[in-house]
Amino acid sequence: MSTPHWPKASAMELEDWGAGSNTLAGSPRASGKILFQHPDGSSECGLWSCTPGTRKVTFQADEFCHFLSGRGSYVHDNGEQIPVEAGTLVFFPAGWTGTSIITETLTKAFMCR
Repeated sequence: MSTPHWPKASAMELEDWGAGSNTLAGSPRASGKILFQHPDGSSECGLWSCTPGTRKVTFQADEFCHFLSGRGSYVHDNGEQIPVEAGTLVFFPAGWTGTSIITETLTKAFMCR
């Protein structure tokens, strides 16, 4: 098996993933692309982008994120605030719940397990 890699990830066309049912304010719309999924379904990685707005979020699996562009913040239900922008790395453990506030279209590379 060859090693999956994407030399031109910034030029990759994302698929429309829709508005979602968890919108709290604005009209956030997500897009993305699953780049690799382990054959047993235990992990996946990809690109995700979302336009400005506020959403309720729950991470069902551990997710490591490297934010590539945009600006916003995640606010945990306990009040902890996590500002994000290009270059920010965040690990969201499975079960993390809070609010995503996107002020400038946000794009990230992610790995879930």
